[in-house]
Amino acid sequence: MVSAMRNPSPGRTGRPRSAAADAAILAATRDALVELGWSKLTMSDVSARAGVAKTTLYRRWAGKSELVVDAVAELFDSLELPDRGSLEADIEYVVLRFAELLRRPEARTALMAVVSESTRDEALRDRIRSAIVDRQKRLVVLGRERAQARGELPYEEDEFLAGSTTDLIFDVIAGTVVHRALVSSEPVDELWVAAFTALLMHGLRGPSAAA
Repeated sequence: MVSAMRNPSPGRTGRPRSAAADAAILAATRDALVELGWSKLTMSDVSARAGVAKTTLYRRWAGKSELVVDAVAELFDSLELPDRGSLEADIEYVVLRFAELLRRPEARTALMAVVSESTRDEALRDRIRSAIVDRQKRLVVLGRERAQARGELPYEEDEFLAGSTTDLIFDVIAGTVVHRALVSSEPVDELWVAAFTALLMHGLRGPSAAA
């Protein structure tokens, strides 16, 4: 699991950061966001809920946007991909777990809030990309490596092409599931996931494998 915690900025001194305090702050941020919404959420409210001084928050995060992104990132960092024995089973497992996560009120509210706010904030978009999107591509990389080791997918010698393929697979899976769960508000159940996985597997194997 990739840690959701941030290292202190270079040059800052003082007591070491407390993992327990970080976890309490991020949890308080998610709770406050569900209850208050983005517009009413303040650093003061988060500090009161977490039981820490407001200065403690500002030593870790420059403002609300950065704090909420890290609160979302911590949720997604909990996603794991155990070896289910086949690429198809791996995809079905992680899609169902992703959908379960999106059903949690704190995940839905936080993700929708930061995505909406990022349409007006380029720096926030960059932070979402580095803290959430790029980190979660680890699941695609792991799944492809396992599938290649099993002989289910071909190896790609070109690193640039391999990276582009990873990006595309992530976009297809994450984009489709987020759209269905949060935009269309349709169920992401086992039947839908099986149909989606079959479609994705056809594309991953390519025309030569289907022939």
